Amino acid sequence: MRILPFFLLLILSACGQSDEFGEAQLTPEQVSLGFFEAIYVDRDVDKAKKFVSADIQEIMDHYHIASAVQRHVLGLSMKQVTMSIDEIDIDFFRKFTDDVTVVVKMQGLKGGRDWIDDRTIRLHKINNTWVIVEILTEKGRIEG
Repeated sequence: MRILPFFLLLILSACGQSDEFGEAQLTPEQVSLGFFEAIYVDRDVDKAKKFVSADIQEIMDHYHIASAVQRHVLGLSMKQVTMSIDEIDIDFFRKFTDDVTVVVKMQGLKGGRDWIDDRTIRLHKINNTWVIVEILTEKGRIEG
């Protein structure tokens, strides 16, 4: 009976990964939503750059402002956006994978009209940290 609490504590501590500074590591879902919220809600390119690879940071630097990143990098200008994870191709054993694809569903206004769309991104684990390495081109759109 004494081993059970110890075993449960061991399992729970393994679930909350943290970096060498004791900060909690973000999941692919948190990284994805953090990036899109920085661009569409906070409209802060610098805040969004912490979620992406150096290559994407360079592209974002070229466009400077969130509305230009929305238009030219993501191909979708929207306002009053809410978002959620629509799909993620990762299994229960996520510590054994280094690449995931995430689909983020966004709802908001495009040109003053209600609009629903999604964007697919690919993340890679670099030094135990998830980073967006690619924004995939969209094949179609969903109109609300």
